[in-house]
Amino acid sequence: MRAARSMTPVRIMGLAGLLACLCLPARAADPKPDATIKNASIEANVYLDDKIKADSALAADCLAEGRKWFDKNAAEAASARKDEPELFKDRGGYSFERKYSVRSVVDGRYVSVLRDDYMDTLGAHPNTDVNTILWDTTANKRISIRPFFTETADNGPTLTAMRKAIVSALNAEKKRRGAGETATAEWYKELKPTLLKIGAVTLAPSTEAGKSSGLTFHYPPYAVGPYAEGQYVVFVPWETLKPYLTAEGAKIFGGARPKADADDQPQ
Repeated sequence: MRAARSMTPVRIMGLAGLLACLCLPARAADPKPDATIKNASIEANVYLDDKIKADSALAADCLAEGRKWFDKNAAEAASARKDEPELFKDRGGYSFERKYSVRSVVDGRYVSVLRDDYMDTLGAHPNTDVNTILWDTTANKRISIRPFFTETADNGPTLTAMRKAIVSALNAEKKRRGAGETATAEWYKELKPTLLKIGAVTLAPSTEAGKSSGLTFHYPPYAVGPYAEGQYVVFVPWETLKPYLTAEGAKIFGGARPKADADDQPQ
């Protein structure tokens, strides 16, 4: 299901800040990757959070996808190193990292997973990406949001209303960030009212236990704005989509989005 962390400027640390850092306890060791590959051309790692590891079927699915991802990139890195050995000699190999983490669990059944990617292919700057997975623990498989809506036809009423709400939320967020000049149709032209083009979606948590307060859409840099704006995460409350819900949708949606959830999203 189809947006990377925003880049923050580096600040020069003063003497007081440096001394404070020196007094801090040593950081815990970095977590061990759940899948890895390392050679002269590439280093790539895949990480699963503990909630994913607790579900053997979901963990196996994520690991299989992650291994295919870094195997593909390893082949591309090896080819690039053969073509441009001087680039690799000066700067080392490609670097990739993928992290799978649970965003929400709704009705004890539907698990929303964020898939965050970091990619350094020795270009002008590293890139990041975000995608999502909606996992049905009853069926032990990936699903879409289709079961929650009466219809999800391309350009149909549900996805048209969804896109309208997303654009409104994006415009408000861009205004809040002082980036209103990119709140334009040109930047939103790839955002289409189809399941494959509407954006990477998750079920947002809710103040009501076991429910979802609506949908969050995750857009990486370049998807709906320039690289410097970073990623966008926008929220569409379930009430906006209430006229289009199936019985299953009406069952899982309710409550409001917790303030902490909005505060935790990348800005």
